[in-house]
Amino acid sequence: MELWQYDATDLARLIRLGQASAREAVTSCLKRVDAVNPKLNAIVRRMDDEALAQADAADDARKRGDDLGPLHGVPVTTKINTDQKGHPTDNGAVEYKNLIAAEDAPVVANLRRAGAIFIGRTNAPAFSMRAFSDNALHGRTYNPRDRSIGPGGSSGGAGAAAATGMGAIAQGNDIGGSVRIPAYCNGVVGLRVGLGRIPAFNPSATAPRPIGALLMATQGPHARTVRDARLALTVMAKGDQRDTRWVDAPITGPAPPRPLKIAIAPIIPGGFTHPAQSEAVRRAGRHLANAGYVVEEVLPPDVEDVVRVWHVIGAGDVFRPLAPTIEKYGDAAAVKSLHLWRELSPPPNDANAVLEAFAQRDLHLFRWQAFFQNYVAVVMPTLCDLPPPVDQDLTLDGQRKILDSLRVSFLAPALGLPGLAVPVGSHGTLRTGVQIVPGRFREDLALDAGEVIEAAEGIVRPIDPAW
Repeated sequence: MELWQYDATDLARLIRLGQASAREAVTSCLKRVDAVNPKLNAIVRRMDDEALAQADAADDARKRGDDLGPLHGVPVTTKINTDQKGHPTDNGAVEYKNLIAAEDAPVVANLRRAGAIFIGRTNAPAFSMRAFSDNALHGRTYNPRDRSIGPGGSSGGAGAAAATGMGAIAQGNDIGGSVRIPAYCNGVVGLRVGLGRIPAFNPSATAPRPIGALLMATQGPHARTVRDARLALTVMAKGDQRDTRWVDAPITGPAPPRPLKIAIAPIIPGGFTHPAQSEAVRRAGRHLANAGYVVEEVLPPDVEDVVRVWHVIGAGDVFRPLAPTIEKYGDAAAVKSLHLWRELSPPPNDANAVLEAFAQRDLHLFRWQAFFQNYVAVVMPTLCDLPPPVDQDLTLDGQRKILDSLRVSFLAPALGLPGLAVPVGSHGTLRTGVQIVPGRFREDLALDAGEVIEAAEGIVRPIDPAW
């Protein structure tokens, strides 16, 4: 195989053993970017010279016998809304194209300390609040599986880059599905971690973040193997005491009682669930049952009200400072999508409704944690519908369909829980997929179940653009 085809785990092993050099790995990935990125526009800022210099330094470190990090020499990408020293945190907005970060965000610093080599920055919608990765500054990112279907948002560039071999791991973040949705749309693995697991802030930020964003937004990797998602988690989760939410929780928790019980929820109440997505959940359940899990079809508590809570917090708190910024600096599509979203999910008239939603959030999380006393996780669709066609959110009916599909992706962030997206089955040129949601700080249980599903479905291999 070419080096760009390896997952991070194997590539790091080859480099540590001297069977490949970091320069060779980076050069191979950069050639892959040359080959496929012109069709996809997933990586919107390249850093070839910087990456090659980092690779040479990595090879020198190995020759000296230095301690090597778990991602030593492995090419990765970062997202344009996350601080990386010396590069703009432009968030897809022309106004911020020269906003150069003076230091790394913690998740980027952790990747750097682990020996990862940054080869590019991946695309997102303006201000990361659309299901499509398109903006006036960098243009549109395309789905390598189908040009007419979006690559997901907001980490769509990350998902497309991982799917096509432009880096072994792609960093993203998720407040309403922005890691899991691109993983689903592009047919790769995506891990949204739970609240407090990975330190998450931009040192360049000058304004306070809304409470809803602090509670719901988390970081996470895209990868082509579940073991790479696990590896990336161990790297990304290193602490930063400046983040008041970060918790020094063990990556692997206590073993749950046997037999392992897992819930499946093929149909999500409150709207439409596509039969292909329901079948993906049932298929995942069969894989798990064959591996010895006790699988029961049961919903976690209060699903429809948890979705409502996300909307109240999102509309009444997250969008409160963000909406005027999008109005002022966003591109036309971002503004129109925002207007349609707020028409369908308007902010509450009473500010007390937001406070009540925060209180309801805590009550629902208590009930879900009680649910996880009986089940190690729940398996649900990643989206309720198939991946949306490009720009579906720019009509009222299209935005309504997207928000209806998103209701299942709102559950984990509303409660600050992890969610692991894995491909299961297919539908035409696209992969169908599920998300595995465990309790707080139990990403390990989701990853364990994901590896069982992956073993039955087969490991994701890099693909070429379908056109």
